[in-house]
Amino acid sequence: MKSAIRTVLIIILLLVAAGGGGAWYIWNGMQPEEPAGSAVTFTIEKGMGSAEIADLLEQNGIIRNSLFFKGYLKWTKEGSSFKAGTYVASPGDTYDELIKRLNAGDVVKEETVTFTIPEGYTAEQIAKKLAEAWNQDAAIFLEIMDTGAGLKGIDVLGIPQDKNLRHRLEGYLFPETYELAKDSTTQEVVEALLDQFQKKLDTIPNWKQKLEVRGMTLHELLTVASLVEREVVVDSERPLVAGVIYNRLKKEQKLEIDATVQYLLDKQKERLLFKDLEVDSPYNTYKNVGLPPGPISNPGLASIQAALEPEASEYYFYVTKKDGTQGHLFAKTYKEHLANIEKSKQESK
Repeated sequence: MKSAIRTVLIIILLLVAAGGGGAWYIWNGMQPEEPAGSAVTFTIEKGMGSAEIADLLEQNGIIRNSLFFKGYLKWTKEGSSFKAGTYVASPGDTYDELIKRLNAGDVVKEETVTFTIPEGYTAEQIAKKLAEAWNQDAAIFLEIMDTGAGLKGIDVLGIPQDKNLRHRLEGYLFPETYELAKDSTTQEVVEALLDQFQKKLDTIPNWKQKLEVRGMTLHELLTVASLVEREVVVDSERPLVAGVIYNRLKKEQKLEIDATVQYLLDKQKERLLFKDLEVDSPYNTYKNVGLPPGPISNPGLASIQAALEPEASEYYFYVTKKDGTQGHLFAKTYKEHLANIEKSKQESK
């Protein structure tokens, strides 16, 4: 009703200003196009003003005359809240219908792909997951993860380039459930994982200051976090295991973490053999002192926080319980550790 009254007022003013013939011309120009036309898809880009949008509607045959639509927008004080996006409209839609749709951002729903990256997945596992979701070759995703080519997040996060790294982006691909546009490029998909990592990292209060106090780089922190992620199931134990890792590093003891060796295998083993522990690689913490050259998985936020704020203790050893709890037995000395191993074996019987 209000729309009709408004239109009548406009017509009266036009009649006064331009006379009968001119008014009829303007009135006719303001009428919707014949509804026989098919629906048209058009896109309003960010930053486009109402005048540009009016021209776009005319170009697509949705309205007859953009000049009249601009005048109508000015009269009704509309057009400042139009939202960017892709829309569908039909010749025959009224000015008010178009304005309502553009104000509401009633855009065409984009076809999306939803996928979940579990905590602790490696770059290779993530590449396969993405390949399945987009029906592409995993090697395409893995290449981007190895080179970082064209990714803005590389510089933002300061991800190092090291020939010893198995996969350059390992550790920086945040485990999460994602919903991305189906037409996203492989580069855009990987960039989304890096962006999410940065967002999650920034939820940790004063993480940069805490990292500086520890005297570590972000890369080193993520390496420790990845070890925690692959070694621990029980959340409450993550800070304690992180503390054990730091204790051994400080004492310059080999970490001797099975997960670093498993990372090098094509297929995970239920139990490593002694020959597996002899593999020649900078990732093998049974042969090398200190941290591996980079993360061995992509850790979740709990493991990152544990690596940033470990629980202090005098423990240097831990062994997984065999009672089904997936917890650990901790020890200060190697003798206590051997006793825990035997205790763990007894629990499995």
